[in-house]
Order: sequence, then structure tokens, then C-alpha cells
Amino acid sequence: MATDVKELMAKVGKIRILTNRLIDDQLAGDYHSTFKGQGVEFDEVRPYIAGDDVRSIDWNVTARTGTPYIKRFAEERELTIMFAVDVSGSQSYGSVRRSKMELAAEATALLALTAIRNQDKIGLILFSDRIVKYIPPRKGRDSVMRLVREVLAAEDGAAGGTDIEGALRFLNGVQKRRAVVFLVSDFLGAGLMDGDSRLGKLLRATARHHDMVCVPVTDPAEAELPDVGLVELEDPETGALELVDTSSRAVRRAFAAKAAEERESLARFFRKTGIDTLPIDTAKPYVDGVRALFRRRARKRRGAV
Repeated sequence: MATDVKELMAKVGKIRILTNRLIDDQLAGDYHSTFKGQGVEFDEVRPYIAGDDVRSIDWNVTARTGTPYIKRFAEERELTIMFAVDVSGSQSYGSVRRSKMELAAEATALLALTAIRNQDKIGLILFSDRIVKYIPPRKGRDSVMRLVREVLAAEDGAAGGTDIEGALRFLNGVQKRRAVVFLVSDFLGAGLMDGDSRLGKLLRATARHHDMVCVPVTDPAEAELPDVGLVELEDPETGALELVDTSSRAVRRAFAAKAAEERESLARFFRKTGIDTLPIDTAKPYVDGVRALFRRRARKRRGAV
């Protein structure tokens, strides 16, 4: 954890160097083809000229003036990218070289720096069982590093449960216009196994209004228990303690089976709803996953045209 400002800034600087190295022309190009020009916005009306598409005629203005007018639209070039990042207690956990929070900060930096290269605006919502911080969307590289700094700084105070519902309601309240939303969370205890839950319905509704990408963050130790005898495990979100005999093969199997079922249920929910995902793991590189996401979405767009 970042214990002081000096250590925090050192972490921010390290992430800046790392992510700058990862962003190349190909990644930036994939981002541009994936997210740019996804829609059009009304620009103006002008008199109809022979050869114009009659489907563009504005019948209201035409009826009012008695002269044919058409609607002109301009392709939306500037996007708003919102990061909704889970900073609850479980996000501070990490069994390898970095915590889930640090990984979330790295991935946020990579995506945000790529967006900034395309002149997009970026904003941030940090949440646990409440809204911890909101930074309205703005442009500039300094905005990216502020986002990273805020995510890392939140690790010191990470505590409490995860209220994704509350975060989505807040997002929909402050971001009325369509945005690209990266929801970064470990989704532990999210209850998405039941797609008809309140959260499931709200997530689907949000994905219809915004361009949603969910980023599940995992750690290898959450998938299986090591054989280290009796250990006292603490739930980082509730503080509850439980004594577990990890030397028991049955206990380890039950733990692994439950973890696998939760992961599969989450993946099944995303497949069923068509919500894009970018799974990241504290023990694995993630840039190839980002590239795959961009290219997958670009193929979908080409197929939809």
C-alpha cells in the first residue's frame, strides 16, 4: 500500500513509464477504429438540394416553411470515457507482485492514455459501498495521471463491501450523454449468477444507454487454496474471520469448485447479455487482452455495417 506521498508518486511514475511503453501505433489505431465514429449527432437543417437523400428530409421544418429541408448530421468524434473502479476492501488483495487495485490502476492508465491520444475526455468514479470519489470528464495527460493517483491512493483506505448498483445509478445520474464505460471490479458477491437480480437488470439497462465494457479483476489465490495447514482467513469487505484447514483435500476442492462456479456464472451472464468483457489477472500480462478486445469490437462493428 502507498504509505506516503513519495511512495504514491513513485508508483504513479512507474505506471506512467510502463503504460507509455505498452501503447504503440497499432494499439492506438485499434482503439480509434473500435471507438471512433460510433454514432452521429444532429448538426443543422439546410434547404433540400436535388440529389439529396429524401430520407433525410425534416418533415416538420418542411411543413412549417413550405420549403423542403433536410437534416444534417455530423459524426461524433469526441468521446467521453468513464472509468468506474471498485475500491472496496477485496480490491486491496494480491498474492503475487501487485494487488488487484494496482492492476486496476495500470489497466485504467493504459486505456486512458490511449483515449487521450485520440483527444477523448476521461472521467472517474471510485466506489465501494458508497461513492468515494467522482472526477468529471476532461482532456489531457495530466487527467490520466490524476486518475491513476486517485485509484492508488484509495488503496490505503480500501474497506467495506461493493455496491455496484449504487455506482451505476450514480453514473447514470451524472453522465446523461452516451459514454464508453469501463466498469473495473472483482465482482465478488455481485450476485450476477441471477441475471434477473436488481443488479443484473440495472447493468443491462446501463449497457443499453452507454457502451459498456466490464473488467473483471482476479488473483490466482482466489481460484484455489494452497496446502498450508490451518489458516485464519479474513473477509476484507466484512472483516469476518474463519479458521480453515487448507491441508484438507476436500476443503481445497470445495473452495476451487465454488470459485470456478462463480467465475463461470459471471462469464455466462456477460455472454447472455452481450456485454463486452476485458478479464485481467494480477499474475498475467493484460495488454494482449486489451488488443483482443479492441479487435473483437472492430470486427463486430464491421459486421454490423
